[in-house]
Amino acid sequence: MKAQPGTLRASLQERTTIGTLGINETNASGKKGIRCFACGHRCFIPEGLEGVCKVRYNKAGELRVPWGYVGGIHVDPIEKKPFFHVLPGSLALSFGMLGCDLHCAYCQNWVTSQSLRDSNAQSHPYDMRATNLVAKAMQSNARIIASTYNEPLITAEWAVEIFSEAKKRNLLCAFVSNGNATPEVLQFIRPYVDLYKVDLKSFQDKHYRELGGVLANVLSSIETIHRMGFYLEIVTLLIPDFNDSPEEIKELTSFIAGVSRDIPWHVTAFHPDYKMQGPRATTPEDLLRAAEQGKNAGLRYVYAGNLPGKVGEWENTRCSQCEKTLIERHGFMVIGMELENGKCPDCDHPLPGVW
Repeated sequence: MKAQPGTLRASLQERTTIGTLGINETNASGKKGIRCFACGHRCFIPEGLEGVCKVRYNKAGELRVPWGYVGGIHVDPIEKKPFFHVLPGSLALSFGMLGCDLHCAYCQNWVTSQSLRDSNAQSHPYDMRATNLVAKAMQSNARIIASTYNEPLITAEWAVEIFSEAKKRNLLCAFVSNGNATPEVLQFIRPYVDLYKVDLKSFQDKHYRELGGVLANVLSSIETIHRMGFYLEIVTLLIPDFNDSPEEIKELTSFIAGVSRDIPWHVTAFHPDYKMQGPRATTPEDLLRAAEQGKNAGLRYVYAGNLPGKVGEWENTRCSQCEKTLIERHGFMVIGMELENGKCPDCDHPLPGVW
């Protein structure tokens, strides 16, 4: 029998705590509720109701938020997140919870992210303590712990609890996020989050609204994330006839370059998934065209992903000064590396990242 979202919601409400990212407020109609700042929706949540994410809700005037569980745990290469300029070849312990503030039709993690909207998503919460999760990372020889699989912003309080324990063991901490943030949530997580990956899904607001978001929120968050000093990489899943026009890719990559030419940009291959079965799969030629546009926009570190061995040098990291290959990859596997304290051994040019 399929789990029903209502049954799952009741189970999750047993695994909550009082949230930090909200204030009591009376709206323009005189109704009392809580304004939540965990994501760019900034939901006003009346008594007894939940926000867009369906996991943050108002109970007797208190903001209740997810706590004390995971929806999944896995150990992956850090390159899979993807972070290409962070401790190459290292392992990351990835954990996720349930729920999301968007509803992307092509979500590749829909089993966890859409579990409260879709009865076909067969995810369940598993009780977990922060100390136990960090212990699992240490036992796995992971050097990074990442909140991923669903949107980490909507479970930020729980992530901070975990990351505060991870910091005691000198682990790097990461958000793998859609970037639909607020200044308030970014300020809240900044002492604990070292690495931030943003999925920049499109450069057209109409497409973001189809997914349940607003483009301007994400662009503003990217600028703020960079300004606040998080280490940032950006990924765009290239979907034929959705976000792959030359005009859109030019605008998208020019925006990133305007924030910083040193931000690595990953353009990755789409395959039909979840509710988006119509578009064809992305080809190597599609990725190569987009990668060239990123380079032409001035980005110094552009990567074409998800098609190992089919995109030539675009899997590798090269020195932006002398073009020497510094990190050679096949998919998520590092097969060669020449770096000296994060610098090119030939010209001594520094490579942005965490080494």
